[in-house]
Amino acid sequence: MQNENTFYFDPHAAPVPVAVWGTGNMGRAAIRAVDAHPGLTLVAVLTSTAEKAGRDAGEVAGLGRDLGMPLSTDVAAGLAALGGAGAVAYTASGDVRPDAALADVRRALAAGAVVVTPAVYALYDPRNAPEELREPLLAAARAGGAALFVSGVDPGWGNDVLPVLVSGLAGEVEQVRCQEIFDYSTYDAEGAVRLLVGMGEPMAYQPPMVAPGVPTMVWGGQVRMIARALGVELDEVREAVERRPLEADVTTALGLFEAGRQGALRFEVQGIVDGEPRIVVEHVTRIAPGVAPDWPVPPDGGDGAHKVLIEGRPRIEVSLEATDEGGNRAAGGNATAANRLVNAIPWLRAAEPGLYDGLDVPLSPARGRLTRKAPA
Repeated sequence: MQNENTFYFDPHAAPVPVAVWGTGNMGRAAIRAVDAHPGLTLVAVLTSTAEKAGRDAGEVAGLGRDLGMPLSTDVAAGLAALGGAGAVAYTASGDVRPDAALADVRRALAAGAVVVTPAVYALYDPRNAPEELREPLLAAARAGGAALFVSGVDPGWGNDVLPVLVSGLAGEVEQVRCQEIFDYSTYDAEGAVRLLVGMGEPMAYQPPMVAPGVPTMVWGGQVRMIARALGVELDEVREAVERRPLEADVTTALGLFEAGRQGALRFEVQGIVDGEPRIVVEHVTRIAPGVAPDWPVPPDGGDGAHKVLIEGRPRIEVSLEATDEGGNRAAGGNATAANRLVNAIPWLRAAEPGLYDGLDVPLSPARGRLTRKAPA
């Protein structure tokens, strides 16, 4: 039986050394998460951008203070700083460099580091991941005596552990629906917004994020995890995609988005039971407020929300809005996803070597952090 320190951290033990690998939207949040956790200590921050090398991690993460930890491009030195028994928060993108991301994760596991990451989509549900993907990572984890936990940035907790927890408040469940409703107007990743999601591109353009089979590859694992938790067998997993053109030009922080080009995207990944969509992960995205006004919007009219809807008896609707970095909800979503991963490190350090998913890894309450002053 696991004791309470297995789930959280042992206040009498030395903090777990952690390297944050990647300094973009998720990396900034991961640096803050490691700094805030009393059971962790930041020993390295790795960047692939030479211009960032030498900058202090605290400044990059927007902490308003230096951490005395300069960013480095030296991966070998960063892994060596872990002493063979630490952890890596791997936040570098896997969207356009999946093979490189897999190689990086394998390298860290083989070096003995626990790895938490959102970058390897197919590993959200390792039980059903392709064997050619799963087995090399499992071999590296066993060789290094380490564990891997992959969870999403959409955020993962909103599509696995949260709906499962909320379903426990229902007597009868007809459908479980997870929604991410998001406005991309302030999202700090123009390449992803335009080329991956397709915002501002001609309607004839095929956004890679919703190319046939891709939504299932990315979010199908989360649908299968919910089904497993509810004890149901899926007939199949289906995809449904809808796109809307802009009716007028829109200018955001990312530049001009022209009328007639894509301004909104909505898709579902559906777990089918007895011929009906019973478990659904849905994304509703816009380039600006007011586009596709008939589609779901955040309850308060803001720029983003994550919702779980349990259709049944009783009907249950849970909506969560998180803000960070000056009230930005995109940053808030990244922060909650990064915190879920980073806060799992002490549990993973005590776990058997292997691959874990969002239902395996317990939520870790903010033990030891209640007295910290919240950022302004």
